[in-house]
Amino acid sequence: MLKKLTVILMVAMLVMGLFSGCQAATTTETAATAEASETATEPAADSTTHEPITIDFMNFSANEGGLLTLGLMKDLFEKENPNITINIETFGYDTYATQLQTRIGGGDAPDCFELGVDAFPSYVDQNAILPLDDFAAASTTDLSVLTEKSVQAFSLDGTRYGMPYSYSTVVLIYNKDLFDQAGVSYPTADWTWADADAAALKIKALGDDYYGLIQPISTYEFFKVVKQYGGGLLNDDNTAFTVNRSENVEALQRLCDNVLVTNICPSTEQRGSLDEWGVFKLGKTGMIVTGIWAFPSFTTDCAFNWDIAVEPGAVTKATHYFANGLCVSADSKNAEAAYKWIEFLATSEQVAQLRVQLGWELPCAMYQSAMDQYATLTPPANRQAVFDSLEYVVPVPQIAEFSQMADILGAELEAAANGSKTPQQALDDAQAELEAAITLG
Repeated sequence: MLKKLTVILMVAMLVMGLFSGCQAATTTETAATAEASETATEPAADSTTHEPITIDFMNFSANEGGLLTLGLMKDLFEKENPNITINIETFGYDTYATQLQTRIGGGDAPDCFELGVDAFPSYVDQNAILPLDDFAAASTTDLSVLTEKSVQAFSLDGTRYGMPYSYSTVVLIYNKDLFDQAGVSYPTADWTWADADAAALKIKALGDDYYGLIQPISTYEFFKVVKQYGGGLLNDDNTAFTVNRSENVEALQRLCDNVLVTNICPSTEQRGSLDEWGVFKLGKTGMIVTGIWAFPSFTTDCAFNWDIAVEPGAVTKATHYFANGLCVSADSKNAEAAYKWIEFLATSEQVAQLRVQLGWELPCAMYQSAMDQYATLTPPANRQAVFDSLEYVVPVPQIAEFSQMADILGAELEAAANGSKTPQQALDDAQAELEAAITLG
């Protein structure tokens, strides 16, 4: 409870620091909103002559404790654009895709919405989102603040379909207290999986209910792990599946052995009702491979010292590049205003500072002020590992059928993880099923 109160007080202080000198309001949230509004740039002289417009914006990022932050961003935008009102709709990630597809299919699509980099090709394929090149060309906003990698992530065949909103990567998070207890040196940037597994065995030896490592066996983990072994799920031009190549089998064999043989990783049954984060927070697991979006939750809930390192590798290093982008619905009757809103979220320096200060994923707009501030926040102490990891990022395969691919492969990975199939059998079956279900090229 004390740690949660501390975090709440830190957030309040950060918000007050960002918008200092503004008039107080009667409640904390109203005060923060008013302060944000006071700092916004005054609108252009002719903007108040425009007809009032309401933009429906659907997102999932704000679901994890970000509603206040997104509200502050909305206030900043509406101050600059008094004729535009943003109606925010937030859903949990697990149900978001279903909610969005239902809205689109029913002819009630929001004007603009958030998409993960893995999902957006399918929306292009459905003609559900608008190309943004014409809007960008007509804009006076400096779009060069966006990283080239993020712009490319939401472009297909040279056409921009999304404004990059945020990005994140995956790191190795470790329990410093358990490493000390087991007499193991902390992870370093040059660790391989052999190093990590050896450390995990020593931590596992601390007791029957201890584990050394949590590393999911899922499509979203596997597509990256195979790259560490020199493999891949698709050929170079995404025209053929290569799921059962030997490097991939080797990668899956290690993941499964860690659960079924050495048991340094807990099985699904051993986790019980807890997810991976929940198990790590108990304080009896040495390491977890997960995203930087875990930092706020671990800061609040972990009653032990923890830090991060660049994810280990095998023959090479590779880690995730997760990105979220903002798109304009093809059915929007206010596409220009919708674009203005998503461009603001993507490029505003104040938005970038809010994202960093209040613990969201990193902004794709590279403002030095925000990056310098991010590097000073603790925990973790080694935030430099986040930036070092960007040297090794690999994106998810950019195919319209990725969701279907993930489901088919995921079922076979689960069979390997529970021991009902060998890694070779599981990947052979996945290869055959994918070739039968999906036509590439």
